[in-house]
Amino acid sequence: MNLKRIFGAVLTVLGIASLIYAAQMFLSGNDGNRQIRELIVFTVLGLIFFVTGISLVRTTKDEA
Repeated sequence: MNLKRIFGAVLTVLGIASLIYAAQMFLSGNDGNRQIRELIVFTVLGLIFFVTGISLVRTTKDEA
């Protein structure tokens, strides 16, 4: 069992969830200053988690 690969999968799932939540916030469409900041934060964090998770999964080698 490779801990890095599991952590990469968890980060990927968190990134996807954050991006989906940001898309849902964007489509709900209240024009508030606070909502725009939250939208930016969730989008940036989602992208960071997603890219980091995918990178961990791809670069970790399977060892027996």
